[in-house]
Amino acid sequence: MKQTVLRYGAYGAITICVLFIISWYALGNLSMSLQEILGYVSIIVSLSFVFLGIKHFRDKENEGKVSFKKALVIGILISLITALVFGLLDILYTEVLNPEFMDAYYEEVVQEMRTNLPTDEFHVKITELESQREQFSNPLLSFIFMAMTVFVIGFIISLLSSLILQQK
Repeated sequence: MKQTVLRYGAYGAITICVLFIISWYALGNLSMSLQEILGYVSIIVSLSFVFLGIKHFRDKENEGKVSFKKALVIGILISLITALVFGLLDILYTEVLNPEFMDAYYEEVVQEMRTNLPTDEFHVKITELESQREQFSNPLLSFIFMAMTVFVIGFIISLLSSLILQQK
């Protein structure tokens, strides 16, 4: 089980890093909202290794059987590896590779809100946005948020994969 978790966790981590780098270089001129959608797609693609890892364990290492609990543990551990690597990658990106990212992101969000919201609602939303901006400027909080985002999606994929692949 340990080998499967490490192997498929590494596959997921490498995939999310490669997709992140491709989107940074090739798709950097797209709008932030489209980049965000592509980011979630990248997360889901990289977490497909949860399903593949559980299936590999069941078929190749455990004689075609896996309980729901064992499958869930495998999926959660693969998700955790992918999530931690993505959290570190995000910190590297926002702190070293592109430290202006947060400013550019918030400028685009503010501009979009300014054009789409009535003035009174805009002022309320801008206050919320400023408090979020303050939180995301802290690298530790940013790491936790990004890693948890990937982990929660991975947990959902782990649950679904465990239900689909369990065989006694």
